[in-house]
This record gives sequence, structure tokens and C-alpha cells, in this order.
Amino acid sequence: MAYAIAKTMPPDAIPIIDLGPIRDRSDMQSVANSLHKASQSLGFIYVKNHGIDPALIKAARQHAFKFFRGAEQQKAAVRVSPSHRGWLRPGASKMDDKARADLKESFLWAHESSDDIQLKDHPFRGPNQWPSNVPELKSVATDYFNQAHEVASVLMRGFALGLKLDEQFFLKTSDRPLSRASFVYYPAQDEALGQEQFGVAPHTDFGVLTVLCQDNTGGLQVQNINGDWIHAPPIEGTLVVNVADLLSRWTAGAYKSTRHRVVNTSGKERLSLVLAYDPNPETKIDANEIPGFVASDDPITCGDYLLWRFEKAFSYRNKSS
Repeated sequence: MAYAIAKTMPPDAIPIIDLGPIRDRSDMQSVANSLHKASQSLGFIYVKNHGIDPALIKAARQHAFKFFRGAEQQKAAVRVSPSHRGWLRPGASKMDDKARADLKESFLWAHESSDDIQLKDHPFRGPNQWPSNVPELKSVATDYFNQAHEVASVLMRGFALGLKLDEQFFLKTSDRPLSRASFVYYPAQDEALGQEQFGVAPHTDFGVLTVLCQDNTGGLQVQNINGDWIHAPPIEGTLVVNVADLLSRWTAGAYKSTRHRVVNTSGKERLSLVLAYDPNPETKIDANEIPGFVASDDPITCGDYLLWRFEKAFSYRNKSS
């Protein structure tokens, strides 16, 4: 038995882009051009000077590990809700019908206000669930969501400018976003489980954009245009950003949503901090709205698309499971 194999990442396969000049608005277009170019190749990008406080990242990791290392009974007290918030147990996600269930477990939350909880515009609206045994998690997770969401908003402005659009094009309907955050825990993976077992199996991400903060363990692998798997190792001070399916659809496939997976061969725990950016549920995903693009798919709303993908991927949404 052996782990699934990946090659060393070639130089410049995944570019590192400095977000400083777009965050301070000193040279927005040059950053936008770099984002545009990178999104048309592998669709994966490292970004530096992203603005998330390193102390917050450290605290988020500390309290997330405390939660995942806790007793299953404590985690089960915040078992994932119908609005996709709370603890998702190991084996509860499956990225493909033919794949094995993932080894990972997750803790999920989203923006929450009294108005959001009262909204009935999508099944993913609802209250967050916070574990009583890690009381610090609520504050840390909320701060992390807000800072990571700002990174996503900066990136969406950059993508718009890279496409010669108004910088607010992708953010016009984002005052009540469906964005979600998660702490994702990967146990040390036994080599005896073989090459078809993954922390998370090969997949593309469902929504518009993913912002990932890796730890220093490694394990992320990306499939290149030749079908080869390459390592996407952690780089100090950076986040990993990848185009997801809805942004690819929104750009008629010009921006690439690329398959990736996690194989934790380190012999240690692995923890990722993830922000999945999505706009309001009513947002129409239609490439015909971008000059020069012709949609290959019928228009669909962000909310309808996410609901369809979640029903396929997560066993808790299947009442017969």
C-alpha cells in the first residue's frame, strides 16, 4: 500500500501575487492583470500582503485544535445543522460518487446577524453553533471570517478590473452573502489506507472563490493541465486562493476551476482555515453579462447552484443516510 503520488511543484506553476498595491489602491490594475493571467492557467494563486493578522491566524489554529481534539460527545453537541453550520464529522463528505468518504472533519460557520437569521431567502441562512467547551472560538472565528472575507472582496475587485469591468461588478449583490468559513482538520493518514484514500478526495470547489490558509504540514495537491498531480506546499506569509466553479461559469470557462485534493503524509495533524466566498443567493451567474463572453450554460442563481452541489456532496443532507 502507498500514498497517492504527486510531483514537486515546478517553479512559477502557481504564482505569488502581492495584494498590497490593490489593497492600498496604489496600483490596482497591475495586480488585477496578474490575477487575470493566473486565473486563466491553473486557477491557483498564492497571495502575500493579504491583510489577515498573523496573531489572529495563530489564535484561530490554537482554539480550532482544542475543539477537534475534544471528546466526540462535545463536538456532537454542535452537530452540523440544516443551514450547514457546526461540526461535520469524519466521513460525512464525499466529493464524488465513486470516491471514498473523506477523512477530514470540519467546523463550519458564517456571517450572523439578527437580520440574517430572520431571512428566509435560502436554506443556508441560520444561526451559528458555538461549542461550550471552547468559548473563545466564537470571537476568534468571527474575526477570522471578517478579515478573510475582506481578502475575498479585494480579490473580486481585482478579477473585475482584470476583465476590464467596473471593480464592483462581482460585488453588486453581496450585502447578504452566502459565504462560509470552516476549520478543516485532517488526521495523520495511515499509508496502509492506500492510494484511493484522501483527506479530501479530488474535487473542484463549489462556489465563486476559495481563500485558504494552510499550516506548515503540507498535503495540498493540484492537478495541472497535463493531468499530473503537483504539490502546492505552504509558503510562509501567504494564502492560497483558487477559482471555484461558479466564477469559472461566470467567465464562460476563461477562469479555471481546477481539481485538487489533500493527502496528509506527514504523520501529524493538519489544519486549514478556509473561507468560501459567495455573493447573495439571488445573484445571477451569467457569462453573457460580461462583454466578449458567451455563456455555455444556462444562467443560474448562486443560491440554487450551491444547494444542488451540497445535496450531492454531504451525507447529512440525505435524510436516508
